Amino acid sequence: MVNISDYINSGILEQHCFDIFDEKRGQEITALRLVHPEIDHELNEIEDTILQMAKSHAITPAPHLKQSIWRALGFLSEGKLDIGNLPPTDKNSSDTAWLNTVAHLLPAEPYEDFFAALLRQDAHIAQTLVVTRMNVPEEIHEEVAESFFILHGQCACTVGGDVFILNAGDHLEIPLHINHDIKILSPYVIAILQHQFA
Repeated sequence: MVNISDYINSGILEQHCFDIFDEKRGQEITALRLVHPEIDHELNEIEDTILQMAKSHAITPAPHLKQSIWRALGFLSEGKLDIGNLPPTDKNSSDTAWLNTVAHLLPAEPYEDFFAALLRQDAHIAQTLVVTRMNVPEEIHEEVAESFFILHGQCACTVGGDVFILNAGDHLEIPLHINHDIKILSPYVIAILQHQFA
């Protein structure tokens, strides 16, 4: 005869929830759960606690990392965007889809020090394809919100006192009224420079 209180306090149920025991022990606990409501209740409590702990300690991967993993596993198909109706860039944008879309506009390698092609301009937004080997000196924007979306290469962007290392797939928004500059860390960088107007 099983002493239910001792069984609950033994730690066996917690170990079962972490799948430490073998299949035979699992079958035993499943059978006891059906017969003894106290064990069923305790298991529900343990499972809820584990779920809450997992949620409170979960780390959501960066969107571009998630896309890269899905793409590497073959679950994400990267096509092209409609170049006549480009969306704003943001942290969820796909660098591969953007690069596929603008590939025909890129100059032949080896690239010159600086190349720019206007992609979109309307009352709300301007987007420019940029290929550069040149650093961008310190500047401040008072009225136009600026962001960079990196398609290829690596650069360091200093914003105020913070330095951000940007790689393909990274998107950085520059706050208004803050000094910022860019240093190219790879042979060249391909990026979408975006200005949004208030």
